[in-house]
Amino acid sequence: MFIYKYPFEVSDTVEIMMPTKARILTVQTQSNAPCIWALVDGDKPLETRRFRVFGTGHEFNIDPIQSKYIGTFQLMDGGFIGHLFEPAYD
Repeated sequence: MFIYKYPFEVSDTVEIMMPTKARILTVQTQSNAPCIWALVDGDKPLETRRFRVFGTGHEFNIDPIQSKYIGTFQLMDGGFIGHLFEPAYD
């Protein structure tokens, strides 16, 4: 098992390839870029994980019961506050 970092670009939907059953630990900003840290088994096959980013005050248009809150991060010296969720997909 390893802890890997996954930097991402802010958009409404974020897709990241990571080993299956990766455990998301946190989302934070490093060097003004948002990153997800996850506990992964590097021997597992890769899968696409989909996340949603919502800014403070923006419309929240996913099911809050079926979504997992990952965390909150700040960009532009607090000018943008993003809230990361992993929705349940069928």
